Parts: sequence; structure tokens; C-alpha cells
Amino acid sequence: MSQSPELLRRLLRSKDRMDGAPHEDWTVERLAQVSAVSVAHFSREFKKAFGLPPHRYLLTRRIERATALLRDTDLPITEIAFRTGWNSVGTFGRIFNDITCESPGEFRARASSISDARQDMPECVMRAVDRPNLNIAVLEKRRLKSAGKL
Repeated sequence: MSQSPELLRRLLRSKDRMDGAPHEDWTVERLAQVSAVSVAHFSREFKKAFGLPPHRYLLTRRIERATALLRDTDLPITEIAFRTGWNSVGTFGRIFNDITCESPGEFRARASSISDARQDMPECVMRAVDRPNLNIAVLEKRRLKSAGKL
């Protein structure tokens, strides 16, 4: 059974809010309120509609924004962590490393070394290249990596 257009509009409203302000504290309760549905229904239907649970979708947006700031600015990593919604630099560094397989400092160094080659590529291609893959949870990635399966 497919989702109703009205429900999809409501879910899209919450997704747009996360896209517009990924640095804000977006709890599932708050997102469900924006969509005017129950918390359980929101979580289930958001994943069905967009392929990721709300929390992973928000992590994707935050990491995308952090990678852009690391690549395109000289802001300190601490400032980037706070601007992208983390309250702790340690948590930001750990999650960034879990998702991208390199620390924010290593990412910045690598990105600055290849910045000339990126200038000739369309922005849509670069966004697709930089989009983190969160089809599996960060904790699951950590387990697979420690078991040598990733």
C-alpha cells in the first residue's frame, strides 16, 4: 500500500525543516509534531518514504555540511562542529570518522590537496561524491570494521 499524498506532503515538510536548519536539535517528537502525526507513525513512514530513518537522514545532512565547511573554509574544526549541530567536538570527530573513515583534520588536508581538480566538476556531481553512505547505522559500521568485514 502506498502512502497518501497528504502524508507525503507532511513528511516532506519535516524533511525540509531538517534541510533548512540541520544544526538545530531535531528530535523525532519535534519532527512528528511538524508533520502532525504520532511519533511511531512518523518514524515508520519517514523511513518508508525516504529510505532512511529520520536520525540517519539528519546525520547525512550534518556531515554533508561539515565536509563542505572543512573543504571550503578555514574555520576551526571546533566552530564547524558547533555550526553543524554537535554539542561536543569529541562526538563530532568520532561520528565524522565513523562515517567518512577519516578525521576532520585528515579530510581537510586531503580536500585541500585536490581542490584544483574539483573546480572543473559540476556541483551536483561533487555533492553526490561527498554524500555520506548511511544505509547502515554508524554503530553497525563500527562493529563490521572491528570484525574486519568492512
